[in-house]
Amino acid sequence: VHLGKDVSIQPYAVIEDNAWIGDRTVIGAFVYVGHFTRIGEDSFIYPHVVIRERVRIGKRVILHPGTVIGSDGFGFATVKGVHHKIPQIGTVEVGDDVEMGANVTIDRARFEKTFIGNGVKIDNLVQVAHNVQIGRGALLVAQVGIAGSAKIGNYVVLGGGAGVRDNITVGDGVQCAAHSAIAQSVEPGKTVAGTPAKEAKEIFRELLALPRLPDLLKQVKKLEKQVQDFLGR
Repeated sequence: VHLGKDVSIQPYAVIEDNAWIGDRTVIGAFVYVGHFTRIGEDSFIYPHVVIRERVRIGKRVILHPGTVIGSDGFGFATVKGVHHKIPQIGTVEVGDDVEMGANVTIDRARFEKTFIGNGVKIDNLVQVAHNVQIGRGALLVAQVGIAGSAKIGNYVVLGGGAGVRDNITVGDGVQCAAHSAIAQSVEPGKTVAGTPAKEAKEIFRELLALPRLPDLLKQVKKLEKQVQDFLGR
C-alpha cells in the first residue's frame, strides 16, 4: 500500500494490497478500500464507505457514510428461465471535487468504466448503474436513479426521485423536475418534467387544465344534449 503524507486512517479500516492513498486524505472507521484502488489527495472518506477494487477516486472527494463505489452492475442473461450473472469486469472513475451523500451506489462498468466528472454533487440514496457517464458539475438530488449506459451532460440537474432510462443522452444544461422519468434523449438546455418527461411548459399547461376538466365535461354533456334535442326536432 502507498500512503501519502499526513494520511489519517481510523480504527477498523481495511486497505487491500496495492492501494494508493493520497496526501492528507482521511480514511474513516470501517472503510474498505479494495486492491489497486487509488484515492487522490485531500479526500475525506467517512465511516462505512466501501470502495471496491481498481476504482479511481480523484482529489478533494468527499464520500459520506454507507456509500458504495464499484459494486457489480445489474447484468444477467436469462436462458431457459434461469438468470445467469454476466461478469462486471470494468471499473469506476470519479473526478476531482466530487461529493456523494449517504448510501449512494455507483456500479462498476460491465466493460471499460463508469465515469463521474469533476465537480459533480450527488445527494443521498442515488443509484448510478453500470457504464453511466456523468459530465462535470452535474447535480443529482436524492433518490435519483440512472439506468445503464446513459450519458448525462455537463451541469445537468436531476430533481429528487427523477429516473433516466438506459442508453439515452441527456444534453448539457438540462434541468429535470422532481419525480420525472426521462424515457428518451433530451436536447441540451431543455427543462423537462413529468412521466414520461417532456418540456416543462407543456406539462405545466396540462396541469393547469386538469382542475377544469369536471366543468368542461359538464359543458360537453350539456352541448351533447342540445345537439340531440335539435336533431330530434
